Amino acid sequence: MSPLLSVQSQTGSSSNQVIGSGTLAHKGNFLSAFTASKKRKKPWIVDSGASDHMTGDTTIFNTYSSCPNNLTVRIADGSLSKVAGTGSIVLSRDLTLNSVLLVPNLNCNLLSISKLTKEKRCITNFSSTHCEFQDLDSGKTIGNAEECSGLYILKERHDPQEQPQMTVGSNSFSVSCQNNDSAIRLWHYRLGHPNVMYLKHLFPLLFNKNPKSFECEICQLSKQVRSHFPIQPYKESSPFSMIHNDIWGPSRIKNVTGTRWFVSFIDDHTRLTWVFLMKEKSETSQIFKNFKNMIQTQFQSKIQILKSDNARDYFNSILGEFLAQEGIVHLSSCVDTPQQNGIAEMKNRHLLEVARSLMFSMNVPKLFWGQAVLTAAYLINRMPSRVLKFQTPCQTLLKSFPTTRLISTVSPKIFGCSVFVQINQQHRSKLDPRSLKCIFLGYSSNQKGYKCYSPVTRKFYNSMDVTFFETQPYYPKNNIQGENSTQEYQFWDLESFSESPITTENHIPPESFNQPESIVDLWDKEHIQEETEERALSQQTHEAEPGPNPSKLPGNNAPDGTVDSELENDILNMSIAWRKGVRSCTQHPIGNFISYDKLSPTFRAFTSSITDIQVPQNIQEAFKYPKWKAAVDEEVRALEKNGTWEITDLPRGKKPVGCKWIFTVKYKADGNVDRYKARLVAKGFTQSYGIDYQETFAPVAKLNTVRVLLSLAANLDWSLHQLDVKNAFLNGDLEEEVYMDIPAGLETTSNFNKVCRLRKSLYGLKQSPRAWFERFTKVVKGYGFVQCQSDHTLFVKHFPEGKLAIIIVYVDDIILTGDHEEKIDLLKKLLTKEFEIKDLGNLKYFLGMEIARSKKGIAVSQCKYVLDLLNETGMLGCKPAETPMDTTVKLEESDGSAPVDKGRYQRLVGKLIYLSHTRPDIGFSVSVVSQFMNNPTEKHMTAVIRILRYLKMTPGKGLFFQRTTKKEIEIFSDADWAGSVTDRRSTSGYCSFVWGTWLHGEARNSQWLLEELRVPLKHPMVLYCDNQAAISIAKNPVHHDRTKHVEIDRHFIKEKIEEGVFKVSYTPTNCQTADILTKALARVNFEDLTEKLGMINIYNAA
Repeated sequence: MSPLLSVQSQTGSSSNQVIGSGTLAHKGNFLSAFTASKKRKKPWIVDSGASDHMTGDTTIFNTYSSCPNNLTVRIADGSLSKVAGTGSIVLSRDLTLNSVLLVPNLNCNLLSISKLTKEKRCITNFSSTHCEFQDLDSGKTIGNAEECSGLYILKERHDPQEQPQMTVGSNSFSVSCQNNDSAIRLWHYRLGHPNVMYLKHLFPLLFNKNPKSFECEICQLSKQVRSHFPIQPYKESSPFSMIHNDIWGPSRIKNVTGTRWFVSFIDDHTRLTWVFLMKEKSETSQIFKNFKNMIQTQFQSKIQILKSDNARDYFNSILGEFLAQEGIVHLSSCVDTPQQNGIAEMKNRHLLEVARSLMFSMNVPKLFWGQAVLTAAYLINRMPSRVLKFQTPCQTLLKSFPTTRLISTVSPKIFGCSVFVQINQQHRSKLDPRSLKCIFLGYSSNQKGYKCYSPVTRKFYNSMDVTFFETQPYYPKNNIQGENSTQEYQFWDLESFSESPITTENHIPPESFNQPESIVDLWDKEHIQEETEERALSQQTHEAEPGPNPSKLPGNNAPDGTVDSELENDILNMSIAWRKGVRSCTQHPIGNFISYDKLSPTFRAFTSSITDIQVPQNIQEAFKYPKWKAAVDEEVRALEKNGTWEITDLPRGKKPVGCKWIFTVKYKADGNVDRYKARLVAKGFTQSYGIDYQETFAPVAKLNTVRVLLSLAANLDWSLHQLDVKNAFLNGDLEEEVYMDIPAGLETTSNFNKVCRLRKSLYGLKQSPRAWFERFTKVVKGYGFVQCQSDHTLFVKHFPEGKLAIIIVYVDDIILTGDHEEKIDLLKKLLTKEFEIKDLGNLKYFLGMEIARSKKGIAVSQCKYVLDLLNETGMLGCKPAETPMDTTVKLEESDGSAPVDKGRYQRLVGKLIYLSHTRPDIGFSVSVVSQFMNNPTEKHMTAVIRILRYLKMTPGKGLFFQRTTKKEIEIFSDADWAGSVTDRRSTSGYCSFVWGTWLHGEARNSQWLLEELRVPLKHPMVLYCDNQAAISIAKNPVHHDRTKHVEIDRHFIKEKIEEGVFKVSYTPTNCQTADILTKALARVNFEDLTEKLGMINIYNAA
């Protein structure tokens, strides 16, 4: 009970505790309140002088608890009366009194004005004949009283026979009157965790207490937000005259149907909400066109205004021209002003709040987020809204369109619960199960039925013949509320679903009018049709009428051993015919294109270990596993030991940078895990130049330099060692004043609203690489090493006996090589004294490159990188391609095809660019697709998919640094004259070979590097060209007017030839290795040149 007014200090004459006071407006009526008559029902007297509600009738309490014997209340004449207890009393559906004092000798009921206005947030309006109480939030009158003999007597409106009823749309759902929390909580879960204010409006007689005391942990987990902007008043308008619109996405996790986005449309008049799931953001234009046509056909209304944010998707030529042609005014918000599109922004927040509540309460995996959002929209449209004066959007629509058939309602059920869908007789035998266990995922959009999904058959079912087990979640509870455990839901991994066909039973409708294709839909359509038609027929033989298939793609099965025992038993208990129909397999499993048989046992164990361990994506996932949690603790101890920061308040005018956790695994040379590594990284992209950073440049190792060292090591039998510097960036001191947010997982009550003042450099800060490299350079030079000019991250020390030791550093990864083992071991010990060093043994894994060594040479590949890329894009089960680019395809900037997601295209091409460092066979195709990063289309994305399909064919191919007797530098140069169809520019390409090994960069830099390493070149560089005229011009003074434009270059080349720097030789066109870098080639020529590049596939399954 909340503290009440005490007047004990005013009298000081009583030993009993006085907890309240009571009075009447007229003292002449005071004695009548204490008569002994109890034959009739006592009235409630409105009393402005009473500090608390009081009554003497014990029979009218709904809840009651006794009080200590020494509690009293002071009456107006100064006398004290004993208080027996307190409780709550329901006067009407809108008025419930809490903390009412039971005073046994009181013969009337006193309603305290001060208590009521504070507790109910209402105002009291008095007149000469009556008074009324008005709710401040809703403006509704919650009670009134009439003047009688100088007193205001409350009029009671409570009808004990009235049954609570919920009205949504055109249907009603009756519930039994239960005064307990279980009934309230059941409907709270069924309706998607609505605000208790709305729940009380729907079921007033279920509430016998103040709704503010109703607590729901799920609502806090899914809805808690910061303070909101002031709500604008609702403006009346005709239905569909103004449509509010917003786009949400992309989701990090694909929906089960392959979608990553959703777009919402909200009618300003009815606040009715439509939600459509999208695979790509570019689908917005077509969805709006279909939505506009639906409004015009079904409601004979025209959209006049479309209100949205400032996203560029609304200003593209397709949608912009359509809006102009239809006469629709487009109102967009200003840049960085989402408040101007507040209705759509708040609606999206509301949708996600309800969706999270639905998923958290029944442990639904995140891959069903799309169905949760659609269900949230369905429920919100049927819940009362304060803006609509507690009418539902469906009710508001029906006022204007009472005959519409678009509003249908079925009884709500708890989202994510276990259900059993009846199997029709034609699909089962007499001994087969009569129903199929599914998960309830919402309501059909164009059928009156429940939408259920079977993870066993991977199909949706729309049916009314469903039995609900609402208290039983389909999925077990996780360790952390709101997070799906990796172990628990490994079978429901995102990509494994997107690769396999998702089919539909009983006319399952698509989630939107039109679903354009995603990345995996953009394979050559002929190949997809060939691969899927036969399987689609076999899988859908028992379907009544199959609907549009949202993700009809080949893929490989889920990993073995990841299906829980209950799911396995469900499959085994089904009939053979049924099981045949649900098997999902791929005609091109990845196992056909990769094999580990040719690897040594130790390297096979190494490659297996680097693919087995799952790396957490965030701190919440890391805390689920003891080893990763220990890694976080180790990182924190290192930071604190180093004095990286101090906790302080954020000074005025300063802005802190954010931070995040990055996780990785360090391996030993034998493939065993060396340690689980957690790294705290600052979000340096929020720093401002001149304020919290100055100079930032710090060199990193050139991959060409690494390739040269590997070639020398293979030919000269140099050893290769790898070191890892723990917390390398912590060794640099910060000169600027930098503040950082408290890292996730380290928040406590003591550091609430505080920040970290950084004293040492930290990963992610713009100045950290420079500070660390300066410190490392100073230390290494102190040991007598010389910094090379060809690559500033390379340090060399020559010894009198002609031997040398080499260090190359890439941030905190160090490679040691050379022919002086004793000095290399000594160097390891010296570095260990200066820094915290981990000796990882022989070089095996460096910057994503897997390095295998044998007597014949060194093989470098990025097999794991390729497999991860294929898995991420859902291409593990795709049909492979024999070349990375079709010889008949010519890409143009504006090819007329539909645009695709720009960010996704750029991320894919960026990953392919990094892969090309060990895969020169995709160099030309990657350079072509990278020319369209600014405005990619479906045709460009198809070219990217073609590269991925080629990688599926050769995931383990890489460079081979073999032993050779040719100790020289060779260069192959070629040009594709006027090959660009866009501007007819020529494409030139060259490839350099140092001691038989392909290099990506210029041969001249490699020559400087070899000179600094004191590795002699016995012969000049050889430049191979397939153009006899160019060779003749370079060697001889034969020229004419048509060569004037290259005259300067010709003289330069001729001088270098005369100086003996290099010589020019002819090679036939079919032997020109650089051809592979200038044009798309047919399979036979492509494979021949790939072999000449020195590429092998140690994982070849053939």
